[in-house]
Amino acid sequence: AEYFPKKERSFATGIFNSGANVGAILAPLTVPWIAVTWGWPMAFIAVGAIGFVWIVLWAIYYDTPARQRRLGAAELDYINSDREPDAPAGGAKVPWFKLLGYRQTWAFAVGKFLTDGVWWFYLFWLPKYLSSQYGMSTTDLALPLAVLYSMTMVGSIGGGWFPAYFMNRGYAPYDGRMRAMLVIAFVPLVVLFAQPLGGISFWMPLLLIGVGASAHQAWSANLFTTVSDMFPKRTVASVVGIGGMAGGMGGVAVSKLGGWIFDSYGARGDLSTGYMIMFSVCATAYLVAWVAMKVLVPRHKEITGL
Repeated sequence: AEYFPKKERSFATGIFNSGANVGAILAPLTVPWIAVTWGWPMAFIAVGAIGFVWIVLWAIYYDTPARQRRLGAAELDYINSDREPDAPAGGAKVPWFKLLGYRQTWAFAVGKFLTDGVWWFYLFWLPKYLSSQYGMSTTDLALPLAVLYSMTMVGSIGGGWFPAYFMNRGYAPYDGRMRAMLVIAFVPLVVLFAQPLGGISFWMPLLLIGVGASAHQAWSANLFTTVSDMFPKRTVASVVGIGGMAGGMGGVAVSKLGGWIFDSYGARGDLSTGYMIMFSVCATAYLVAWVAMKVLVPRHKEITGL
């Protein structure tokens, strides 16, 4: 919200969001090797130590655009080209309860609640799925998971760019973003075919789930950006925090649901049906979320007065 004009925010979000997938690609390639070579405690220590490198780089390079010495005047003018006057700095903080009074807050929170759990389901349950259905060991999972998360990088960046297609045809940023999100919401439906086609090869469900996971990253890049489309800059972090909490709750709900379904169907010796049910939930979640968001905010109206 600070470093990019509205029309480019989802693209920028898609790029930095794809950075998380680099870690997801490297993890299955390196963590099992570290654990086997030096023990599982060292795998945790090595991953945690990398975070301190990021802290140092952030402290050195990050500052607000107005105070960033590496930013030229022309670049600063471009960043602020479509920015509307914001509330004066130093004003009273807007309490969360006040933000919860806006339908726009609930639209973002519902979008996160209904879809974040899908990503966490893929992240946590996919290794178990490949292990239980195809007998893969921890080391066998390295290449398939690296391929899947490489696919999600493409989805994240491409999905972030996609709204520009509509904006270049005259749509306002929020309207263009919602149209792009509607198209994206149809893509995960391919996951419905993951289990039926799983008998051909494990690559079939893996690639179909990879398409669904890529669509999630595309959706996520745009969902985050709807907040800065609707709210003043000084409240964006708070609204994103509320949505993040809702997304975490959705993740817990999906994990609990998945565990209950797998226990239930596994006890009957029909685990494949359990996966079919969960893949169906994951495939349709985005369309349900888009409809819910559209019902809550039928037309874009930027919030002022906060």
